[in-house]
Amino acid sequence: MLRSVNALVGFTISASDGDLGRVEALYFDDQHWTVRYFVVDTGGWLRDRRVLISPVCVRQPDWDRRRLPVALTMAEVQASPSVDTRRPISRQYEIAFAQHYGIPRYWPEYVGALPSPLAPPIVPGPFMNELGAHVEAREAEDQHLRSTEEVRGYRLGTIDGDLGHVDDFLVEDLTWRIRYLDVDTRNWWPGKHVLVAPEWIEEVDWQDATVRVAPTSDTLRSAPPYAASRPLDRGYEHKLYAHYGRAGYWEERAAA
Repeated sequence: MLRSVNALVGFTISASDGDLGRVEALYFDDQHWTVRYFVVDTGGWLRDRRVLISPVCVRQPDWDRRRLPVALTMAEVQASPSVDTRRPISRQYEIAFAQHYGIPRYWPEYVGALPSPLAPPIVPGPFMNELGAHVEAREAEDQHLRSTEEVRGYRLGTIDGDLGHVDDFLVEDLTWRIRYLDVDTRNWWPGKHVLVAPEWIEEVDWQDATVRVAPTSDTLRSAPPYAASRPLDRGYEHKLYAHYGRAGYWEERAAA
């Protein structure tokens, strides 16, 4: 089932022995458009500290009570690596995070002379500064984690002009894959929302805060309208993908 990211903000994350806090935002990777972390405001029990929680740790969600139970203890979370969510999340942090919780790493190995995420930590030595500089530069290039709160509000651009702005995301609650960007077009057509799949994105200009898509403005204008107040079913998705002349992701998954 598909869930609204805006609706997930405010959900309580509960450990096996108490509540950890509330979801403040989500981080996704912009290569696979999959949620990798929940940013959790701990509400003061960790001295106003924010922590990251992986969806891998989520057990059976209680959607009615707006709760996401996780297979963790409060002590495990308290001992987790500290993170500053005002800064980009480094790969070194992610490695330490995965090691701490014993969860798999989602990214591919480094290539070339740089260390693999599967390799042991680098031991300081005579070349640490040079190697560290190389790793830091590589990580700046390979930074693919984005906050949903950051991307919400980005303009949607087509080959023939801007169309609206990103208002929400719809994620699959089993895979945590982002299936659609919910685009608010009220600056152009009052009240209408349209859905855009990440597969239709040509480019994201992170500096200009713009998502550019392949379909033209006219194609998007005539797309089936989306209303968040109504559940999104497979019938609507069939119409949406047929409108764009594309195979549905569920068909590709069944074939795989």
